[in-house]
Amino acid sequence: MNKLFSIVGIIFAFALGACGTFGTTRTVKEEFTVDLNSRQVQAGQIEAQFDRLLSIGGLKKDDIAVSYFPLEDAVCLEFRVDFSTYHQFWSRSGREAFVAALQKYNEDYAARRLNKSGRTAKRSYGTVEGYLIWQMYRYTVQARAKVDLEIGYDFKTRIPYFTVNQREAFFEDAATGERRETQEMALYFTRAQAESLVILFDQQFLQSLASGINTNRNPDRDDY
Repeated sequence: MNKLFSIVGIIFAFALGACGTFGTTRTVKEEFTVDLNSRQVQAGQIEAQFDRLLSIGGLKKDDIAVSYFPLEDAVCLEFRVDFSTYHQFWSRSGREAFVAALQKYNEDYAARRLNKSGRTAKRSYGTVEGYLIWQMYRYTVQARAKVDLEIGYDFKTRIPYFTVNQREAFFEDAATGERRETQEMALYFTRAQAESLVILFDQQFLQSLASGINTNRNPDRDDY
């Protein structure tokens, strides 16, 4: 009987230990951030439309530089709007969501299911978490923050555009306490322009760009 109690006790103790092990090895989702000084490679350039200052005069077309940060596996869209330069970063899951959303948009476009008066159209295909770095001038402090990127569509003068709606982002300087924020803004793509970005979002293409880049954080040593 004592032997039986000992065996039961051992099993019970093992079960408790296993529960404790599982509890301490819980996976924590890593926050998506990017260091602007990380190694990067130019991926290409695309075009998109932006609202004009004070939304007067319709849209204006501008170039967007696209680069790849292999260490963070992030794609950066760099553009300048209303006197500020923005670096809008997309994670791999965000890029995959963009591609899937464009496919759904093309289907809705072909079936004429786009709602011209829909208030939620700009987020009709979902929202992804991006990362944003912005500054007014080259030598000013770089503000940085997580940012929600809503994927959808919008009509401008009866013309539909596939859109990425960049929501407000907030940053507080730890040294000075100064608070900065960006206003909500949208990137408007024709279907051809969005397809150009899909090509640059392709993972195999990005990996081919980074194939000759040393992605170690410290180039003076080998990570193991």
